[in-house]
Amino acid sequence: MRVLISGAGIAGPVAAAALGRAGIDAVVHEAHPSPAEHLGSFLTLAPNGLSVLRTLDLLDPVLDAALARSTAIEFRNGRGRGLGRLSDGSHDLAPGLQSVSVMRGALQARLAEAATAPGTEIVYGKRLTGCRATGSGVVAEFADGTTAEGDVLLGADGLHSPVRTAVDPAAPRPAYTGLLNIGGVAEGAAVAPTPPETTRMVYGRRAFFGYQTDDTGRVFWFVNAPHPEVGRREAEALGPGHWRPLVTGLFRDDLPEITAILDASPDEHFLPFGVYDIATLPHWCDGPIGLIGDAAHAVSSSSGQGASMALEDAVTVARCLRDIPDPARALATYESMRRERVEKVVAEGRKRGNSKLATGAVQAFFRDAFMSVVIPMIAKKKGHSWIFDHRIDFDAPVAPAAA
Repeated sequence: MRVLISGAGIAGPVAAAALGRAGIDAVVHEAHPSPAEHLGSFLTLAPNGLSVLRTLDLLDPVLDAALARSTAIEFRNGRGRGLGRLSDGSHDLAPGLQSVSVMRGALQARLAEAATAPGTEIVYGKRLTGCRATGSGVVAEFADGTTAEGDVLLGADGLHSPVRTAVDPAAPRPAYTGLLNIGGVAEGAAVAPTPPETTRMVYGRRAFFGYQTDDTGRVFWFVNAPHPEVGRREAEALGPGHWRPLVTGLFRDDLPEITAILDASPDEHFLPFGVYDIATLPHWCDGPIGLIGDAAHAVSSSSGQGASMALEDAVTVARCLRDIPDPARALATYESMRRERVEKVVAEGRKRGNSKLATGAVQAFFRDAFMSVVIPMIAKKKGHSWIFDHRIDFDAPVAPAAA
């Protein structure tokens, strides 16, 4: 069997590595001309995602690239009043499964390196423009006029997936959550360090701010700001001269640490992108063509699970293709195994994002009161353990789903 994979972000290289371990030939085609190591801000890898990397012997290079452990969240309002603290419980797990923050570009580069080490091929500069099933397999078509043939095609090509359009031309578009995301790194900001392994989340009067310091004094930060939808090209055209004063102005009445962090950050870190999700997608596969990662289920960054869901997808689809000879049946089984969990995580991310839209004084008052009660209850009952505790046994055999 030969599997074509479109996209060398997170899901693509890991799916290729998992398929290689299963004895299946895989080749990854990526639109960018080279590994996009400097692309994007930072993200979180949670224990459920890290366990996938450990299973595939990909964990060490990723941990080497990590910025810091991030095993707890401390919530405050814009005046600095504490609203609660949540731990992900990963200190009780095996070494290496403690949540970490990592730059997206560095993560993608390390995964690509690790996936190609045993022989997986990643071909850059191949932007997929179309694909089709042939009856005996699939054909992928690229912008440079070339094609590739295989038995299966996996679309790991992200939020605006061309493969998704091929699977279902009527598929719902990703839904804008009402938030823009901006993130970066500050050097030399005059702020006190956050508690060890803790990300501080601040519900400001007008926007949401998260940050964590590392041992060198660097600060990794992000902003979620309510804003009308803005396309990537429009955001770039407006430039830092528009976005920097807008972002800093959102926090002028909040904790002074936020202003200090933003002032210490370079202009290029103030380019926003919209936060989107897909609540449900009618079809993840069509015969031998399937979707993984954000192509199948865009998850809001507020969930903290986008990368980990992609990793779970990658190892699951590899197991199904390993154990079920018919590619169409294998992909349908993968979808049936993943859909319920993923859609529950998407809903959780949307709920968390909605709390960041409460910017009026009355809304903020009730939000703060609610969170002061609910967060300790969640912490006591380990209410998010269903997300973090999920594990996938790669060696366990997969039975086909009912037709």
